[in-house]
Amino acid sequence: MSGDTLQIFSEFLGTLILILLGDGVVAAVSLNKSKAQGAGWVVITLGWGAAVTIAVYVAGFMGPAHLNPAVTLGMAMAGNFEWGLVVPFIIAQVVGGIVGAMLVWITYLPHWEETKDEATILGTFATGPAIRNLVSNTVTEIIGTFVLVFALLAFSQHTFSDGLNPLVVGVLILSIGLSLGGPTGYAINPARDLGPRIAHQILPIKNKGESDWGYAWVPVVGPMIGGAIAALLWAIIPH
Repeated sequence: MSGDTLQIFSEFLGTLILILLGDGVVAAVSLNKSKAQGAGWVVITLGWGAAVTIAVYVAGFMGPAHLNPAVTLGMAMAGNFEWGLVVPFIIAQVVGGIVGAMLVWITYLPHWEETKDEATILGTFATGPAIRNLVSNTVTEIIGTFVLVFALLAFSQHTFSDGLNPLVVGVLILSIGLSLGGPTGYAINPARDLGPRIAHQILPIKNKGESDWGYAWVPVVGPMIGGAIAALLWAIIPH
């Protein structure tokens, strides 16, 4: 396997693990008769932080472990990543998100039939706003993703002990989730939302409703803008 192919595969596999563990914790907390049902937002944010950490460990020895189109775009704009791999990375990330969500569906297979609320089921796959205001929701995603990408760029200026970097990234995701995740569920990653939303659309999930494609552009466009702004600011700051 060539170097570029290995990196692209690492983005697929890492994003798969990210969604399997991340959407997995949402399913655990949300679905009826799950042992973790009702555990709450703090458990979800802790689960996502841990999911990112594990996914970065899985992918990081094969490639840069972006696992997020907004990160890939931001890194390319900042000059830290080659433009020729941007589209292949994004495709791999979205496909990884689809497969990861499918594995969550299989893992919790009996629980979909026990869960009657369509919004709860969709929420285990994709994000949705607490208050639906598409402009405000997009701004929230821009802000959250700006923090993510700018912090990742800033991390590159520090020296961490071997193997510590994924843990620091996990803490970053936890912090964003706890502080900025309330309005939209903090997608901050187009592949994290789009891939599982596609899986929700195509899978024969018991009691599912619509996939809410009217909102689906928000967690795609918002993060990409946020990542781009972070890269533009990074370019004008001495470092």
